[in-house]
Amino acid sequence: MRTRSWLVSVLARAVPVLLLTSLITFLLSAFAEQEPADLLLGEAATPDAVAELNHELGRDRPLGVQFADWVGGALQGDLGVSWFTGIPVTTTILDRLPVSLSIAALALLIGVLLGGVAGVAAALKRGTWIDRLVTVAASTLATLPPFVVSIGFILLFGVVIPILPTGGYTPLGQSVPGWLASIILPAAALALEAAADIARQLRTALVRTYGKNLITGARLRGLSPRRILFKHALPHAAGPALATVGIQVPRLIGGAIIAEQIFSLPGLGLMAFEGATQGDQPVVMGAVMVTVVVVLLSTFVIDLILMALTPAARPQPQRLHLRGFRHHRPTEPSSRGNDVEALSAEPDLIGSAASRGRSPL
Repeated sequence: MRTRSWLVSVLARAVPVLLLTSLITFLLSAFAEQEPADLLLGEAATPDAVAELNHELGRDRPLGVQFADWVGGALQGDLGVSWFTGIPVTTTILDRLPVSLSIAALALLIGVLLGGVAGVAAALKRGTWIDRLVTVAASTLATLPPFVVSIGFILLFGVVIPILPTGGYTPLGQSVPGWLASIILPAAALALEAAADIARQLRTALVRTYGKNLITGARLRGLSPRRILFKHALPHAAGPALATVGIQVPRLIGGAIIAEQIFSLPGLGLMAFEGATQGDQPVVMGAVMVTVVVVLLSTFVIDLILMALTPAARPQPQRLHLRGFRHHRPTEPSSRGNDVEALSAEPDLIGSAASRGRSPL
């Protein structure tokens, strides 16, 4: 029941986000300065031809009707057809989505591994040069925008040390090494900022956890440092780091869209940019909607992992409080003073003991 109510609350938050995002995107594209009919017709863009083409595209209908039709089609998996290519938007997204997901997933993996190792090392070597080095590196990397790092990687690995491609994409099914080489630079450029935030959060949480009684008790029981770290410290300290990962996922997806333009990768970012430049409304709305869905799904997965590792994040049952009802736990007297209080509460016992000439104590 608790899980069901939590799922209902998640859906109740996700649906308004999807509707509001799609509505804002629709209005921005509808009131944009670009006139798709002029671009499509070119030199033949007479007023009559533009009006006829807008009628064929359905752009002469009321905005509310256009948006309602798009939402109805989206609920059935139909995101429309590109005004410029005539290709269904869903087909184009299925071709472009693996590129963006590959970059974001690899960036997340690099960020988690690099940030996790750095955070653990800084916590275990607290106060040493390793701790200071990780702190300085994390603070520096957190201030560098991903596009600046991307340009630096292009200059370094494309000009100074030309060992990696700085543009183009190789599908995973065609060549695994080629696929990895084509996305490693944009993924690494995005991962550095995420790794810095994860390292700082994990280091702080681990230092706090190592000061708790559960770690002291584990050491007194003679457990090895490795067992203490993986069985006791990390599960309790992983909450803030996982929350940071949840925050970084939308940034990585958005950063992947920018990185695709810098490295000329045919992903959702380049698709959305080209669609926005041309005023191709179905393409822009489809790309934005799929991106929002991916962000919401990834956030949902992070929440599930966070609840599995940290009991405090799980939905708690509602407790029933009865007004005027108190439950008293029976206590046993543990001292002479408690005995006196217990006897004083029983005047009959005291009186009977005094009538026999004996002290009640």
